[in-house]
Amino acid sequence: MNDALHSRWKRASERKLAEGYQESAEVEQERQEHRLSMALAKVVYDRRMELGLSQTELAARTGLTQAKISRIEGSDTVPTLPLLAKLAKGLNASLNIAIDEADAHVTLTAHEAA
Repeated sequence: MNDALHSRWKRASERKLAEGYQESAEVEQERQEHRLSMALAKVVYDRRMELGLSQTELAARTGLTQAKISRIEGSDTVPTLPLLAKLAKGLNASLNIAIDEADAHVTLTAHEAA
């Protein structure tokens, strides 16, 4: 999500909360899952670009298919922990996920070259 869109969404969300609007727990959980999926998609794409890899090349490095890499980068899938470990290894980075009640942050920390 770009910064301007995120800012608009956040202002609208804050306005709704100030007016007493509350989403159901189900909707909020879906939003949290989607935010986490989008954050993962962005860091995977950004790191792949940093390394100059195609989706096919990253797939070969991770033992996944190009289609799976595409779904991850499109935030169309909820990856398992073993899949996340494969991604981190293939991207030569540590994957860090911080989740709290209102937000989720995903980062990749590049390993130093040997």
